[in-house]
Amino acid sequence: MNQLMEEFSKLANLTTKLTIIQAFLAIFISFCLTLIITQVYKHTYKGNNYSQSFMHTIIIMGVVVSVIMIVIGNNVAVAFGLVGAFSIIRFRSAMSDPKDIAFIFFGMAAGIACGLGFYLLAILFTLSLSILIYVLYLFDYGKKGEATKRLKIIVPENLHYENLFDHIFQKYLETCTLQRVETTNLGTMIQLEYLVNNKDGISDKIIMDEIRQHNANLKVSMNYVNYDGR
Repeated sequence: MNQLMEEFSKLANLTTKLTIIQAFLAIFISFCLTLIITQVYKHTYKGNNYSQSFMHTIIIMGVVVSVIMIVIGNNVAVAFGLVGAFSIIRFRSAMSDPKDIAFIFFGMAAGIACGLGFYLLAILFTLSLSILIYVLYLFDYGKKGEATKRLKIIVPENLHYENLFDHIFQKYLETCTLQRVETTNLGTMIQLEYLVNNKDGISDKIIMDEIRQHNANLKVSMNYVNYDGR
């Protein structure tokens, strides 16, 4: 009986050692892979809300998920318990860019593969998808022509602005749509707001310099508009 207990003790110790080794490999490999993922994110990000905290989040999520997969193993009860525990977790701020969500899932998928012991699959998956993402970035895949811009022109209140800039728009702009007319500076000025697209080879400075010759050299601004219209 004592010999049998010793055998069980040796088997338990061996299992513990194997689990520790597996956990160490999962943590180390998932950490390295998420570092690669965050570098891809950093070099391909085009938005205006870059966050170092988000980079850290991807790494933390990947490593945590890899350990969770080891803890769960084939234990269904533990899996349901963790689902219940994590159901109370909420992101405090909404992600403005859908690509950020995709990178979160990218890091989690790499962590899951490491936690399940599929280290080679995790490495191949991370490298392959990273290359594909970088290729999409290099070729600017999905871009729809030149970005739409918001042109704002200030004119004196007594200036007849109707059709005043039409010859400039026809000469330099591909498209031009008047969006808003409003008074400013206590009613002494009028602000015109257009959505425009430059013709090929036409710089913003050329358009702005031309407009300033017809609006009494008042303020002219050109702002880039996001693809969702903001």
